[in-house]
Amino acid sequence: MESNAEECALSSPSLTRYDAPGDVRAMVLVLHGGKARSRAVVTGRSLTWQRARGLARSLGGPLHLEGVGVWVLRYRTVGWNGDGADKIDDAHWGLDRIRAEVGQVPVVLLGHSMGGRTACRSADHDLVRGVVALAPWLPPDEPVDALAGRALHAAHGRRDHITRARDTAAYVERARDVARESSFTDMGDRGHYLLRGAGAWNAVTLDGVRRVLADV
Repeated sequence: MESNAEECALSSPSLTRYDAPGDVRAMVLVLHGGKARSRAVVTGRSLTWQRARGLARSLGGPLHLEGVGVWVLRYRTVGWNGDGADKIDDAHWGLDRIRAEVGQVPVVLLGHSMGGRTACRSADHDLVRGVVALAPWLPPDEPVDALAGRALHAAHGRRDHITRARDTAAYVERARDVARESSFTDMGDRGHYLLRGAGAWNAVTLDGVRRVLADV
């Protein structure tokens, strides 16, 4: 069942909801990509946000049968802009909305590109059980401390010319020191935008979400 709860004010983050019918045992919050620097507002024409919605719709069918809802967050602005503080604030806002409307349920943060970086930085919220990161932007100096006690499952293709698979693999290794589990999936010759081999991306994503929620 799909319901759209987007807010009108572009100065605020917003949510698009793909709600599971009946009792909800867990949630996935999808975080879309962006740019290194931009103060532009994220509109409904944003391709990164549209891709996140497409991913959420693909996951909604099987996850709804398992009592898992899927929401997509739309940030206020496009860019990371230095420390990403507003992206982390937006993610925490979305998590707080889940608590207010669904309850104290476990959440998986699912992020693509910059969304993967946002997810890893936001994982210390008390609802979060783990992160699934697809072709994430995780520079060599990216901290791992927010993942303490959480799970991390990352996937990256070797033909990605926007972000780097080797950076993701190195991040996963660093995260092993703090995360309860950490894994890296090599997506072979696939690129950044989750288009080539979409079925494989969807399969590894679904598997990651299920692994995070295995004991829920």
